[in-house]
Amino acid sequence: MTEPYVPPKVWTPPASNGGTFANINRPVAGPTHDAELPVGRHPLQLYSLGTPNGVKVTIMLEELLALGHTGAEYDAWLIKINEGAQFSSGFVAANPNSKIPAMVDRSGPEPVRVFESGSILVYLAEKFGAFLPSNGPARVETMNWLFWQMGSAPFVGGGFGHFYAYAPEKLQYPIDRYAMETKRQLDVLERQLAGHRYVAGDEYTIADMAIWPWYGGMVRGELYEAGEFLSVHEYKNVRRWADEIAARPAVVRGRKVNRVRGNPDEQVAERHDASDLD
Repeated sequence: MTEPYVPPKVWTPPASNGGTFANINRPVAGPTHDAELPVGRHPLQLYSLGTPNGVKVTIMLEELLALGHTGAEYDAWLIKINEGAQFSSGFVAANPNSKIPAMVDRSGPEPVRVFESGSILVYLAEKFGAFLPSNGPARVETMNWLFWQMGSAPFVGGGFGHFYAYAPEKLQYPIDRYAMETKRQLDVLERQLAGHRYVAGDEYTIADMAIWPWYGGMVRGELYEAGEFLSVHEYKNVRRWADEIAARPAVVRGRKVNRVRGNPDEQVAERHDASDLD
């Protein structure tokens, strides 16, 4: 029987804790090396990877372009987080938290950095006046669900996903704990979507764009190969919503960007022109 872990009085980082991404985990912030970020010809420069958090932003950009907002043209540069590219001096200048996605808006007299996926979605929605009601209860409800996702998804990714798919060994306690929370969150959505076409009501918003890559991916069996384990077939309203969004042309395009895993036909490592996705 494994001896129980007894925390020391003062924690020190282990030489290696194993598991996926262990090589890039560290207890301090800041850059590890000097490297400037590339800059393309479009107003918006995105530095990202096709993870659920990255997909939120590329979906938003493609949706804006589909509406005719030419100012939303963008370059999407691939950030290989497994190689530590997010710790370059250039990336840290764009996002001191060293997490993708990060964006720099170069459409004005001075570059504006925007980091954290939720912040990027709100910034773009307000810049172009789309996918976020301008005032009133509808705006509040959209923001409610956007921040619900920002606060909830770490339990799915860093919690369930880590211990179920990435940890060096399978441990029942953390898997049970985070499976419980993941299913509770799916039930929150199931109940909300029982009475609404989209998460925040009858209109498609940035709340849907934020939630879909995580929870839509989960019920469609695209995250952590955990669909059967979590009995995702139980969430019929979430699946209806997830399939409707997955069929949107801009979503089909956006989820390809900075994607380097899965079906090769759905991978576009970098996007610098609309034709890259055709």
